[in-house]
Amino acid sequence: MFKNVIVYRIAPGWSATLEQLEEGLDKARFAPCGASQERSAGWIEPRGEAHGPLAESVGGQWIAKHMVEAKVVPGSVVKRKLEERRERIEKETGRKPGKKETKELKEDVMLELLPMAFTKQGATLVWIDPEARLLVLGASSQGRADELVTALVDAMPGFAVAQIDTQVTAVAAMSEWLVSQEPPAGFSVDRECELKASDESKAVVRYARHPLDIDEIKEHIAQGKLPTKLALTWDERVSFLLTEGMQVKKITFLEGVFDGTSGQKEDGFDADAAISTGELQQMIPDLLEALGGEVANGTLAAAANAASAATAAPSKEAAASDQAVNEDF
Repeated sequence: MFKNVIVYRIAPGWSATLEQLEEGLDKARFAPCGASQERSAGWIEPRGEAHGPLAESVGGQWIAKHMVEAKVVPGSVVKRKLEERRERIEKETGRKPGKKETKELKEDVMLELLPMAFTKQGATLVWIDPEARLLVLGASSQGRADELVTALVDAMPGFAVAQIDTQVTAVAAMSEWLVSQEPPAGFSVDRECELKASDESKAVVRYARHPLDIDEIKEHIAQGKLPTKLALTWDERVSFLLTEGMQVKKITFLEGVFDGTSGQKEDGFDADAAISTGELQQMIPDLLEALGGEVANGTLAAAANAASAATAAPSKEAAASDQAVNEDF
């Protein structure tokens, strides 16, 4: 169910029910792109059943799914069409279009091509653990995660999160594990890593399907190359790739974890959700402990205060807007 995750801590003081989450998500339900619309985003049913709930609870864990649809217009086609229009204008008027006119011509070309463009879709799972106050996003990039956080904040007044900070950075911890060949309790080092130089050379060394208990890697680290990715296995149950930004990628649930689950449509989603969240619920705290434990986050407290203030009182701009609307009637 989850292949990549980015983990956040939910701010203290936030509380909401599943029904309130459903109501908030429903205000931004996904709709496909219109004829001249380049991109559309919104919430879809995580179970995949039309007109079903947008927020599911499985074993007390809340699951949602966010969809993005974008129209793909090849840049080469836009460039060719734009040049054709520029050349036509130059031929008819004897002048070359300036920057402003060229920009407007490009926008016209895009509007003309969008109705004929192919669309591509991508959906991302969102998991909220209300008891542990964790938000786990199945995103593979920070940009996508930022978009999801914004969408959740819009859906739930007072909701605020911050990425988790640990006493030891992922880079420092991975360096120690590779040099000492002593992974933290409950974890083992696998056969993939990436090392990057911190100087101007930006040299990169990658190992794939290769033993990492070799002197060559220790030499690279001694020369200043820092591990940015390292493959690990937790408790012989979950394998993953830890990154320098503490993202967890390439999650694989190992043999035996899903034994006894049914692939039938009616309970496949619940089984997958229960087992995936159940395993990660145990692995995430162990990983945080392996990184020295969590640091109290001042940013999180500030975000919580800001969210609380925004919920309690409308901004001056909002009040002015409301007054203007009232005056129109």
